[in-house]
Amino acid sequence: MWFPRLGAERLLRVQRLEPDTPLAVMDEVRNAQVISSLSAAAQAAGLHLGQPVRDAHAMCAHLVTRHRNAPAEAAFLTALRRWAGKFSPWVAEEAPDGLVIDLSGCAHLFGGEEALLRVVEADCADLGLSVRMGLADTLGAAWALARHAGQGAAPDRSGDAIQQEARATRSRAARRRPVPGVQAVSVAAGMIAAPGQSYGALAGLPVAALRLDADTVAQLGRLGLRRIGDLLGQPRAGLARRFGTGLVMRLDQAMGSAPEPVSPARPPDHFAVRMTMPEPIGLESDLLAAIDRMLPVLCDRLRAKGRGLRTLRLEAHRTDQAAEVVTLGLARPSAEPDRIRPLLAMKLGQIDAGFGIDMLRIAALQTEPVHDRTMVGHREAGRAVAERLAANTALDDLIGKLGARVGLEAITRLHPASSHIPEKTQKTLAAAWSEPARDWPAPPGPRPLLLWRPEPVHAPDAPQMPARFRWRGRDRDLGEATGPERIAPEWWLDDPNWRSGVRDYWVVTTAQGERLWLFYAHGGTMSSGWFCQGAFA
Repeated sequence: MWFPRLGAERLLRVQRLEPDTPLAVMDEVRNAQVISSLSAAAQAAGLHLGQPVRDAHAMCAHLVTRHRNAPAEAAFLTALRRWAGKFSPWVAEEAPDGLVIDLSGCAHLFGGEEALLRVVEADCADLGLSVRMGLADTLGAAWALARHAGQGAAPDRSGDAIQQEARATRSRAARRRPVPGVQAVSVAAGMIAAPGQSYGALAGLPVAALRLDADTVAQLGRLGLRRIGDLLGQPRAGLARRFGTGLVMRLDQAMGSAPEPVSPARPPDHFAVRMTMPEPIGLESDLLAAIDRMLPVLCDRLRAKGRGLRTLRLEAHRTDQAAEVVTLGLARPSAEPDRIRPLLAMKLGQIDAGFGIDMLRIAALQTEPVHDRTMVGHREAGRAVAERLAANTALDDLIGKLGARVGLEAITRLHPASSHIPEKTQKTLAAAWSEPARDWPAPPGPRPLLLWRPEPVHAPDAPQMPARFRWRGRDRDLGEATGPERIAPEWWLDDPNWRSGVRDYWVVTTAQGERLWLFYAHGGTMSSGWFCQGAFA
């Protein structure tokens, strides 16, 4: 199954645009914006894939363009793979816009192969998707029929056409064998090759249908080998010697001489446990007793897969068909019931039991791999380090308990940042999703305990430290000054706070006992002057 307009039709669905909207999805290739997908209306206007966007706008005045979102397209193709599971359990993705389905023993459930293709076409029409299908004995033949059925083999250049060749060449060309027709059944948007008829179905298709690279296709075209039937009559040794074994392998795969099994996508791991009660319960002690029986089972499954729980959901299904749901996040992935149970106990007060709870379900919404954080020394040393790291979970447990109350996103920690600008030397990260900072780089000079936005200081406009200045409505007398430390702005960024140019910072101790951080701005696009930015302990 090939979806030739997957990117554009996905956007038509997501953005709720009209089906007849001329839409083009643009991608950046070699610093140029080109079209990667087109809607049916845009293609009817004469646009084509790989066309520069500026040329497309010139040809279609009402063209709507959107940037390509490759991860979203991959997720959409994964959703289509799950939908295609209704036809066969053996479904694989053919990135970026196709699906491969092994229909062995499944077609008769839908009334035959032709009826099955009609069902697929009807479902895709309901989804607003264009689809082309190919059904054959081999994966290579089905791929060729889906993408190239009904296409002729175009010459590599205009001078390669047989009508424009020399007279002697035309006399030899008259004795060539006619190209056999495509022995396949056409069903709407799909082509079905009869069993054992792959040769006849593929002979008239272009050599690009063998999934060859563009250079190999061009070389074959210059030699006059433009159809698959032309290749099948050539000596295999000569083809392999001139074009490599890849061409011969693709031929064998298409004809069934070389195996090419379909590898279905592995289903994602799903971790959940459920307990049905013989009688409805409503006390917190009863809920905890049920959780004590369910959590070890869930954690055992997680440990068997080397995973740790990061986000958990507890569902309490009541007798009146309503459900109470609470979500819990952990500061560090864990598969230990003793660490998860206290956090769940804090959430039980949010559950309204109503007339009773008759079913509990715990599901892992998000998991992460759990492994040793370090491996050092010989076996005993590594074991000691692992035990020490595993035992140091007090901070993580504290973050998890606070996060259960106020939310994990409200708990943050500071990390060093690579910048010489004083107010940019640290960054704020979520504590649950970051490690504690180990080594803070030493600053080139003293830094204040409190840092604020620069406040103006009334003093003479000169780079020398004044003996007396006025700040926050009070006069200060200079007691001692250390400096200056010159800090220049980041010239590659236009920071509005640093448009005053280079700064000379001073550590100032006033006669009143205050230790302040003052600087003199030499003036850039703004006027120069004195400012106060912080205070020491």
